[in-house]
Amino acid sequence: MPNRPIVVLLDDYELAARRLADWSAVEALAELRICQAPLRGDALREVVQDADALLLMRDRTPIDSALIDTMPRLKYVSFTGTRNNALDLDALHRRGVPVGLTEWGPSKESTCELTWALILAAIKRLPQAMQALQDGRWRDGGALGQVLHGERLGLVGLGDIGSRVARVAKAFGMDVVAWSPRMTPERAAEHGARSMSLDELVQTSKVVSLHLVMTDATRQLFDAARFAQMRTDAIFVNTSRAGLADEAALVAALQGGRPGVAALDVYAHEPLATDHPLRALPNALLSPHLGFVTQPVFERFYSDMAEGVLAWLRGEPIPRRMPAPPNA
Repeated sequence: MPNRPIVVLLDDYELAARRLADWSAVEALAELRICQAPLRGDALREVVQDADALLLMRDRTPIDSALIDTMPRLKYVSFTGTRNNALDLDALHRRGVPVGLTEWGPSKESTCELTWALILAAIKRLPQAMQALQDGRWRDGGALGQVLHGERLGLVGLGDIGSRVARVAKAFGMDVVAWSPRMTPERAAEHGARSMSLDELVQTSKVVSLHLVMTDATRQLFDAARFAQMRTDAIFVNTSRAGLADEAALVAALQGGRPGVAALDVYAHEPLATDHPLRALPNALLSPHLGFVTQPVFERFYSDMAEGVLAWLRGEPIPRRMPAPPNA
């Protein structure tokens, strides 16, 4: 069929798009191009320049106004989830390009579970113990694991995910404290926590876990001075947004032994470079941004995305569409 619309789907790292959603109706009306590898620069521009519709996995690939200007045919954009800090929405709104969204599925539960997987792996020194066993060794003088019961968990953010993390901490018998820009004693108490100043939370908590939305006020909230306040045996956990912490300052802090361990799922630039200094630190426990990467979440993401682009191709109302600002 001549002049078929071109739909480009980026960042299918997991090769999950075709496995988890039915694209047959979309492909009956358009040419669907699915890209697996991360793309940047000229390689990205070459792939997207003739796209009529662009489908994005959250904010894995930054799409700025300069790139949008190189896409003259672009008429529809969709991303998974409901928030994308790497997409220039103003540029799309100026062009009159509708933006589709998806439901989240059980992503909050998934991120809570990964947070605890990282905390437990760090506190029990599981990576080191498992590697020793793989290498043919047994408990041969390695550092001893520790116990969470009776220790303090400091939650920086107590929203949908932070409150779930708090409930698990109570089951472990931990003392749960919380801070956020709008925290109140009453709100903290609703989730079994006590409100506390950020300074005291950082200075006294065995585990400090971030669960904030990143804004101008919270960007690099954890800098060199903040890390210097932490206990030498503390575990710093970030499954939220990399921009909440100064990554270079964190590397230096870990090299200096305060905090004792960082357990991270998010990074300033993803995928994490093979020569990134975090990879070489023995006290850095790293996972490749797995918080939301589960089958139930991706099934919802891709099925909603396919439904949205199909509605756009048919000229029907888009089922989940981001409202344009009043002045757009």
